[in-house]
Amino acid sequence: MTLRFGVLGAGRIGRVHSRAIAATPGARLVAIADPIAAAAQAMADAHGCAIRSIDAILAADDIDAVVICTPTDTHADLIEQAARAGKAIFCEKPIDLSVARVRDCLAVVAAEGAALMVGFNRRFDPDFMAVKAAIDAGRVGKVEMVTITSRDPGAPPLDYIARSGGIFRDMTIHDFDMARWLLGEEVETVQAAASVLVDPAIGQAGDFDSVNVILRTASGRQAVITNSRRATYGYDQRIEVLGSLGAVSAQNMAQANIEVADADGFHRPPLLDFFMTRYIAAYANEIAGFVAAVTGGTPTPTTGHDGLVALALADAALMSVAEARVVRVAEITG
Repeated sequence: MTLRFGVLGAGRIGRVHSRAIAATPGARLVAIADPIAAAAQAMADAHGCAIRSIDAILAADDIDAVVICTPTDTHADLIEQAARAGKAIFCEKPIDLSVARVRDCLAVVAAEGAALMVGFNRRFDPDFMAVKAAIDAGRVGKVEMVTITSRDPGAPPLDYIARSGGIFRDMTIHDFDMARWLLGEEVETVQAAASVLVDPAIGQAGDFDSVNVILRTASGRQAVITNSRRATYGYDQRIEVLGSLGAVSAQNMAQANIEVADADGFHRPPLLDFFMTRYIAAYANEIAGFVAAVTGGTPTPTTGHDGLVALALADAALMSVAEARVVRVAEITG
């Protein structure tokens, strides 16, 4: 069975997912929708697909699944429309910036019996998957502490920051999902600290650019997340998991895995520059996992519930910063 896709949005992440669809056996990109004609045409030319409106894609008999890559404030509405149209749905995170709205959206998805996968691509990175496999195999014993470092080489445009929902909902949300996945237990409390150290304009836009978060489960397992909007040395993505029998870690990826030694010292190539290059394999694995789940009738690897919980953790982190205290996740989820 070939899963036939329509992609909603031909921006940066839409292009990433379209490439992944084109490279995935059992998947075919049928159509693209985007209000910017040049962007839609570029994708159509690159992949030999049609250009259609969103409504036409949702109504089409020759499209089985949609990938939602539109602005965040459209996600929940489009998920509901796609579910009612009988489409399988892959949606970029977050589903919405409101926990209540996400709950309402997931109720529609459940009522329609639709397949929904939320885009937490880092779970599908080969190195991070190997870390998880080592944990599951018992190589490090009982997980005790997880450390996640995620630093962007530079801040996004200010107009994006203003509509993104802030660093916790836009950036740290990936790390919240990774922490849940690696801890193997749900998070009970959140403690966060946030500052503006990179660009005062980010603070003026109502956001932060430098944050640290401590997550704790009911059994006492902990995860520490550190985020920054500035890493002058490249895209910094590292994970370490400490267990009762040892530790497992995944280090940064450089442009080449070499080291040159000379009279001036030891030299390595620069790190990969951003997520579009660092996570090429992850995006491909993510779409392949979605295709396998939909065609095989099995649950999607990441779910709407995963999206809901990650957003709740982001809200708890914001509350922790605002009130300078440890926040119980139940205060957000009820």
